[in-house]
Amino acid sequence: MDIQLSELLDFLRYPSISTDAAYTDSVSECAQWLYQKFESMGLKTEVHGTPGHPVLVAKNQHRSDRRTVMIYGHYDVQPVDPLDLWISPPFEPRIENGILYARGAADDKGPILAHIQGVAEALQRDGDLPVNLIFLIEGEEEIGSPHLGQFLHDHRDELRRDVITLSDTGMVAPGIPTLTYGLRGIACIELKVTGPAIDLHSGIYGGAVANPITALAQMLATLHDTKGRVLVDGFYDGVRPLESWEKTAWAKLPPADPSLLALTGSPELFGESGFDSRERLWARPTAELNGIGGGYQGEGSKTVIPSKAFAKLTFRLVPDQSPEEVLKQVRAHFEKVIPPGVRLEIEAGHVGSPYLMDPNSVFGRAAQRAAQRTFDHEIALIREGGSIPIVNTFREVLGVESLLLGLTLPDCRAHSPNENFPLENYQAGIRLNQALLQELA
Repeated sequence: MDIQLSELLDFLRYPSISTDAAYTDSVSECAQWLYQKFESMGLKTEVHGTPGHPVLVAKNQHRSDRRTVMIYGHYDVQPVDPLDLWISPPFEPRIENGILYARGAADDKGPILAHIQGVAEALQRDGDLPVNLIFLIEGEEEIGSPHLGQFLHDHRDELRRDVITLSDTGMVAPGIPTLTYGLRGIACIELKVTGPAIDLHSGIYGGAVANPITALAQMLATLHDTKGRVLVDGFYDGVRPLESWEKTAWAKLPPADPSLLALTGSPELFGESGFDSRERLWARPTAELNGIGGGYQGEGSKTVIPSKAFAKLTFRLVPDQSPEEVLKQVRAHFEKVIPPGVRLEIEAGHVGSPYLMDPNSVFGRAAQRAAQRTFDHEIALIREGGSIPIVNTFREVLGVESLLLGLTLPDCRAHSPNENFPLENYQAGIRLNQALLQELA
């Protein structure tokens, strides 16, 4: 086994789950592993403590006559539940038919270590890099990077650079290099509906008091029409229409519907009327119900009117929607449709703005050339439906754009059991890193 693969397996064995305090020591040990790796490469490395998990900054020797490039990534991972659906233990990496299975393999340990190995290989071969390089690796991306924004503010001067690159996105299909130039934003909210002070006997009190679950269901039913359009007043006011060049570029991509059906296992696709699947995923906003609860959840029957019910929702947003404005609109909508007999509490969660950059800028063109050199294939220019709020923070605090060059495939199962990453893409990521730094120089 070569050293590049061996180190990836070692990296993946750390259960660096940032959201669970039980794994705090493992997260710190994973950060220390990265520190040792950077130091072994000859990079000047610092581990910065935060109120949460550590941030690592590693640099080569900087020169005034070179461009400065930051490579961002994260070493924390998602929880592994449900554990019984994993074919093999999530922190015991398994290789089968050239595919590496482990939690974090795709998101983001495989891609970020590919960049690190690309730099290590170039330094060993050439003794230097064509650019001034900064690695910024955090341990809280999977919980929304709550402390990275302040870290960027506090270290803004020493983190000056010309462009940022990361590979926390995907490819449209095997072998097709992919530059993601847009991401949807996000706004989270929780509804809490309360009725009686305690759970009540549904026979004795049913018909005389309102049922919070029924009330919540009625409220949620007002969120969409039957064709998938969101019915919140003003929700679509800020939506920027697609440019003609985007429609042309997306039309060249492999058909989306067959793979979506295969990957999701859904009996058929559904979404906002008047748009195809890619437009719905990449360029249209959504309102999604992520969780709902209330009342008896055990086996058999328990005839109660529950005292409370809740629902968790997220809204994926596109340029030029404002997360704060959307939350105001959503709050007003639900306050307008509260049924009688219950009280409503609305609690806003985290937000992130949509991101859009020009893929044909100077650095965007450099990224396209590097990706085409690596994969020997015409590049796909896409937006993605997910959210990476930190890229907007980079733009706001550091004043630069981010190049999102994906390495994972649509079936990588990030955040799910049996997360996976092709070893072929790991090696391609190493080559991509070297081609990218040359092109950016």
